[in-house]
Amino acid sequence: MNNILNPQQIQSFIADGFVRIDNAFSANLAAEARDILWKDISADPNDSSTWIKPVVWLGMYTQEPFIKAANTDILHAAFDQLVGKEKWLPCMSMGAFPVRFPSEVDSGDTGWHVDAGFAGEDPNDFFAARINVYSKGRGLLMLFLFSDVGQRDAPTRILKGSHLDVARLLGPEGEQGLSFMELAMKLPELPKREEVLAVGKAGTVYLCHPFLVHAAQQHRGALPKFMAQPPLLVSSGFDIRSTGTCSPVEEAIRNVYF
Repeated sequence: MNNILNPQQIQSFIADGFVRIDNAFSANLAAEARDILWKDISADPNDSSTWIKPVVWLGMYTQEPFIKAANTDILHAAFDQLVGKEKWLPCMSMGAFPVRFPSEVDSGDTGWHVDAGFAGEDPNDFFAARINVYSKGRGLLMLFLFSDVGQRDAPTRILKGSHLDVARLLGPEGEQGLSFMELAMKLPELPKREEVLAVGKAGTVYLCHPFLVHAAQQHRGALPKFMAQPPLLVSSGFDIRSTGTCSPVEEAIRNVYF
């Protein structure tokens, strides 16, 4: 398939840290996936009185609708452009699903953060997982919208350009990098950035630089929000020291130092 992203979109990804792809997968696939997810939720999709919890976290999904959604020709072409051909690994699980329901209750998970790329000393400790300047283990942060998400439907908040600030923080930490919590505690020190909301129709995918700062928020809409946030895994860390040709993910990091 030809390039999906035009030069302006590539430059926007490098500068802003994300690109939005509409119709990355079909609305029918999204509906099939929601049907599967509802079976694992202790609530009735047609009775809002049963929507008691502000968020329900669901595990890894490998059924056909999820794998098809993650591996469309459009997305594969975009992965090649942003990460590099033969650099990324096919997404064979849709990852964690935070299903958010309309609620006045604080879900307790809406802080600004950067997703980790590799395990810390304790592989079972999520907060000890680490991020380094080479983005070991992670090529992209991806936000897959499996339901229509408007401004009141708990869209993920994105800090535009924050990946550049995070790269500056990670540089001095070398291969070891920082843990999820160590980095999260440093984020308030970063420059103020414009906040963007990850809205869109079901089938929209936001492909984000792995260092992009983002956060959940309270759901003030009417219908549950279904979104997956799988990583795009890579076979090795990025080469940010070379002066040769590089991917947009690498270029964004290199621009901070060179």
